Amino acid sequence: MDEINIETMRELCCDNKVKWTLHALKRVRDRKILFESVINTILSGKIIEQYEDDKPLPSCLIFNGDYDAPLHIVACTDNTTVTIITAYVPTLDEWDNDYATRKEKK
Repeated sequence: MDEINIETMRELCCDNKVKWTLHALKRVRDRKILFESVINTILSGKIIEQYEDDKPLPSCLIFNGDYDAPLHIVACTDNTTVTIITAYVPTLDEWDNDYATRKEKK
């Protein structure tokens, strides 16, 4: 399958064709992340990792550092809807200072 296209995901978000997994809803609530921040991350962020082997669909990690705190979103698309899988604020334990480059495991 081809890599996920962020532009396709943005168009689907603008058309309100977004689904949330129960896991994503719980994580967003627990982590006090606003739903609009998740959508805005897709609308103005960039894909920093692709997970082609994820099931049932390939997914990707989207990063947006334009807010007070950086945000990572894992999502997938079947090109008719975007499914939000999880959302979290990255930490420097796992990410470089740009929050878009994963630190190498030692």
